[in-house]
Amino acid sequence: MRFHKAEAAFFVFSALIFMVALAIFYGWSLLEGLADDLYMPGRVETLGSLQTLLLTTAAILTGTLVFGLLFIFPEIRTQVREGGKLREMTASLSARSRNLERAALTDGLTGMQNRRYFDDALKEYLGEFRRIDRPVGLMILDLDHFKRVNDTYGHDVGDEVLRSVAKCLKNMTRYHDVVARLGGEEFAIVAPNMDLELLKRFADRMRKAIAMLPIDAGSTQLNVTSSVGLALWDREETAEEFYRRADKQLYEAKRMGRNRVCA
Repeated sequence: MRFHKAEAAFFVFSALIFMVALAIFYGWSLLEGLADDLYMPGRVETLGSLQTLLLTTAAILTGTLVFGLLFIFPEIRTQVREGGKLREMTASLSARSRNLERAALTDGLTGMQNRRYFDDALKEYLGEFRRIDRPVGLMILDLDHFKRVNDTYGHDVGDEVLRSVAKCLKNMTRYHDVVARLGGEEFAIVAPNMDLELLKRFADRMRKAIAMLPIDAGSTQLNVTSSVGLALWDREETAEEFYRRADKQLYEAKRMGRNRVCA
């Protein structure tokens, strides 16, 4: 059995009391033998009083030790156990809180970041990149005719399409890009340190990669296309204004026939 520091300290304290009690009993036994050999008037009475005092002190120490073992130690043991349970509970609650926080910022179907995370990250990126005066690009990507996929092949196949597209986006983006599923079949990517021309090429590579994804739809293989709206931050607009501008370009790509990039 492993003991807590408080329990170990109590045992040391008890051992010291016990040793003192033994020493007093030993001294009392020596005085008892010495008193029998002394016949000087008054000396025997003095030694007898000292003997009584030592015996009383030994009895008090022994009682203290018994009281500690019967009452103090169980209290310490109980507090140690309760403290251990509280620490375990605190660790469990902390882990659960981290899991809940992670779940609140993660899309359950694709495992990528969700809209809440995206909104916060976009604001933070704009603040930081305004300070260092570097460009920030934004892509809003929407899968074409996704409702038709669900209606024709079922939601299981639709979910597989979303997971495959999410994996493709994560594999093609850089470690410092923010990739999120905004909801439904819509995704967003915050891509810093790119001018508009680089951003267009980057988005077009992604569009082509998505179009080439082989999706297993049971007896057939399915391919999906995507439309992408781009915007480069003008260093003045808010995160909401920036997002609306990219979203407007997405609708322009849809209006022009889909499966294209508009900036």
